[in-house]
Amino acid sequence: MTISVDTIKQIIRPYGDTTGDAMVQVSFTLPVPQGPRADAAALQLAGKMGLDPVSVVHTKAMGPDFTFFIVYGKATHLIDYASIVVPEGREYPLLTPNQVNLAIKTVLARKLVVVGACIGTDAHTVGIDAILNVKGFAGEKGLEYYREIEVHNLGAQVEVDELVARAKGANADAVLVSQVVTQKSAHLHNTKQMAAAFADAYPTSVTGGLGRPLLVVGGPRFDTVTPSDLGVDRIFGKGTTPGEVASYLVAALIPTWNPA
Repeated sequence: MTISVDTIKQIIRPYGDTTGDAMVQVSFTLPVPQGPRADAAALQLAGKMGLDPVSVVHTKAMGPDFTFFIVYGKATHLIDYASIVVPEGREYPLLTPNQVNLAIKTVLARKLVVVGACIGTDAHTVGIDAILNVKGFAGEKGLEYYREIEVHNLGAQVEVDELVARAKGANADAVLVSQVVTQKSAHLHNTKQMAAAFADAYPTSVTGGLGRPLLVVGGPRFDTVTPSDLGVDRIFGKGTTPGEVASYLVAALIPTWNPA
């Protein structure tokens, strides 16, 4: 009998205490006072999430009207690992700083101008600083290190109107925005507001790099949306390095350059 490769499955379960025991730990908060009834509600929720059997292993009152829970139970769902489609990788080559500088100098014959900021009420500059500052991130130097890139780091809590004005004033080729604060989807609202403001400021633009700056946004909670959803040209997630961003800028703004 011949078995088609398409029919081969690789069933996996979570690992808790032993291989294949399917045990998982989940934490959440419910808007109810701590007590036996709250525990029962947590167990019912965990059951509907596919945990059976399940136990409440920790609770803590979060004020008079909320309770934090940790539950531990057996997942009833199975995953066919063989059927999972591998997510698309980076569609552009990863360049060295020297290659980035050479591309900009050769094709643009001027410095590539980048304006970066955290917009709205977001005061967390760790993301934008990791990409822009010389010290960089993950062993890579930030964009300030690249001699052919002119960096304007505006810092935190920058109003969208100010960002647009500063980008226009600097003749920016690209605008980089970091959004770490995600409560009530603030990162999505802020990004859409920014994209709309740049569309208004550059009414004749075709796309990023053609009539307006390239709009790039990054942060830990953008994995559920696409650039077109937000009106930007690129989204970068957690763990992105300066080299990845610099390489993307070259690919998007200098598509004719061939590193080979």
